[in-house]
Amino acid sequence: MPYNTQIGDEINILVRYNLKTTQEGVKVHSSAEPHAIAAAQRLFDKGLITQSDGGYLTALGRKAAEHAQGLLLIIKS
Repeated sequence: MPYNTQIGDEINILVRYNLKTTQEGVKVHSSAEPHAIAAAQRLFDKGLITQSDGGYLTALGRKAAEHAQGLLLIIKS
């Protein structure tokens, strides 16, 4: 399945999470780009984050963020 813009937007949200701690979340402000707001809502709907505007990663979300961040490390190297 090839990536599309929506998946890219969701990955961009996931890579913003600091995986070194569970005490740090992400906030997508209402003034953010509409595609970022929509991506956060989709991640929430999928059960990957705790709030529709970011919040913390769920257990499944943490796994997704680990994979997303790992993929970026591979691609950037």
